[in-house]
Amino acid sequence: MISVLVVEDEEITAEAHRVYVDRVPGFQVAGVVRSGGEALRFLRRQHVDLVLLDLYLPDMHGLEVCRAIRAAGVLCDVIVITSARDLSMVRSAVSVGVAQYVLKPFTFAALNEKLRQYAKFRSTVDAPGEASGQGEVDDMLAALRGPARSHLPKGLTRPTLEAVVAELRGASDGLSATAVATSVGVSRVTARRYLEHLTESGVTRRLPQYGGIGRPELVYQLI
Repeated sequence: MISVLVVEDEEITAEAHRVYVDRVPGFQVAGVVRSGGEALRFLRRQHVDLVLLDLYLPDMHGLEVCRAIRAAGVLCDVIVITSARDLSMVRSAVSVGVAQYVLKPFTFAALNEKLRQYAKFRSTVDAPGEASGQGEVDDMLAALRGPARSHLPKGLTRPTLEAVVAELRGASDGLSATAVATSVGVSRVTARRYLEHLTESGVTRRLPQYGGIGRPELVYQLI
């Protein structure tokens, strides 16, 4: 079994990641922590094979955690799970040894593929002996960082999903499906499909909005 430490400060998101990992055959969650300091203390006490690491933690940046892990000589791999899309951040993550960089929002299918790629990589590099040549080394790295695929439910598109997320980022109190539909230029039913997908992926949460007569309207807020 490949043991995994989940490092995520948002409780709902951390639980979603824990559930996702436990659903993948061959993986088990060894622990869930909410800060960089907790992660480093955990790794000093207990070995894990893989760390799922958010970058925006309350006490330190995730890349600082990576550097501290390497400086301490802790042997584990890191997959970053973050909403940070800055290409310089991706480059910095690679420079400190991050194995994969997963952007929020994502589905279980997307994380499942990443973890299976990692498991295939581990099964190859953990085998005894030497590489037969450059081709075998290339195959190992290709197993870890295979081609990207789209795992959106049928009928949803990546550009529209990103537009919905962009609208939510600008609304700290959340938005209703009606508001998102108006801003993005889709129907309310379509907007709700995207919002429900984000909620099921652990990226947003539903909140009741009171103020009118009758049932409260649901708003969706980024976690």
